[in-house]
Amino acid sequence: MLSAAYMFLAMPTARTGETLVLPGAAMAQESTEADVDTSTIMEMTIGAEDAPITMIEYASYTCPHCAAFHAGPFKEIKKNYIDTGKVKFIYREVYFDRYGLWASMIARCAGPDRFFGMNDLIYSTQGEWTKAGDVQAIVAELKKMGRMAGLDDAALDSCLQDGDKARTLVAWFQENAEADDVTGTPSFVVDGEKVTNQPYADFKALFDEKLGEE
Repeated sequence: MLSAAYMFLAMPTARTGETLVLPGAAMAQESTEADVDTSTIMEMTIGAEDAPITMIEYASYTCPHCAAFHAGPFKEIKKNYIDTGKVKFIYREVYFDRYGLWASMIARCAGPDRFFGMNDLIYSTQGEWTKAGDVQAIVAELKKMGRMAGLDDAALDSCLQDGDKARTLVAWFQENAEADDVTGTPSFVVDGEKVTNQPYADFKALFDEKLGEE
């Protein structure tokens, strides 16, 4: 199991002498089942609840291959299978670094109705915000996207400084990754079967086989 400790770091604010905690510097410890209730984390899903196929994606907001999947195959999967009621899609975050965790907290701050819109925005601008500069600059870019989703600075700061939520998200990620043997991103689980990242044509063939279509 990956340690959560490296993700909880203090970040200096633009105002001299102050420190903004992003997220939970006092929680520089590994999450444990004893003090974290991961059932409080909402699954982010789109598609019909009764869709014949369930697809889970494990992805990191700082993973270039994940951004490429969302720019390419995912758009076709959504149009042809999710929006047509054939696939229920579940998105689960993977945290390899603090920036991916913060991006997740911003996306979730927008709420379930706006989550996938934020998802698209974060991935489509990955090459910009991840290279914005120092920690201050990266957080500023993430908050800018949050404001585009209608959130004000007070709400964004509250979400980013929620150390309990950050720790719970990391524990939730660890549980899911261990259960589904996730070792890299993006990874997929389709109806309980682990599937590697692949071109849209291969996903289409897999879905059509399960649906009994040619």
